[in-house]
Amino acid sequence: VLALDASGSMAQSGFDESTPEKSKFELLTQIVSRFLHRRFDDNVGIVAFGSFAYPASPLSYDSDALGFVMRTLTPGIAGESTAIGDAIVTALRVLRRGKAKSKVIILITDGFHNAGSVSPKTAVAMAKKAGVRIYTIGLGSAKTHDAVLLKRIAKESGGAYFAAADAAALEAVFRKLDDLEPSPVRSEAFLKKRLLYGYLLIAALLLYLLLLYRARGAHAVA
Repeated sequence: VLALDASGSMAQSGFDESTPEKSKFELLTQIVSRFLHRRFDDNVGIVAFGSFAYPASPLSYDSDALGFVMRTLTPGIAGESTAIGDAIVTALRVLRRGKAKSKVIILITDGFHNAGSVSPKTAVAMAKKAGVRIYTIGLGSAKTHDAVLLKRIAKESGGAYFAAADAAALEAVFRKLDDLEPSPVRSEAFLKKRLLYGYLLIAALLLYLLLLYRARGAHAVA
């Protein structure tokens, strides 16, 4: 599940020097959309959070639909503050409907926890109990987000913390996540199964051609 900070501070521009007019949130959703298209065989849900958190999308394999959902989100849609604990708990609720053995939350924020009804400590304890790893990404400098808290959340849940000072760094973080959480459907074992399937097709085709040849030979003799 992707837990996206949609608080008011995400409306700030200047996160990418090449497109300074774009907001931090707009760039985030574009980078996440590219990540989802690379993970076309993953079941992904989206949680938006600010002063409160809510499930913006249930688990889905449809990266286009998920991209559409993200384009409907705007900074401030969930309030101006940052409820990190609520974001984690809401993401856990979305994950309950999934049947995958490996369950992960990617939490992205540019702020400090200062709202919500659930503390990050309680939320992380719930994630650990459910066997869910949390990868945290802090946007901007260490002064703009709570790096200490995000590191603790990641460490205690078995995930990892990343800092992204700009859009290019954020893109690199998601490339790293591709390596840290490889899709099981694209594993080597699956690729080998597809290769064997190809061999079976070739064998079946050769057998068909052999039978056809024999049938024509028998017809010629007759």
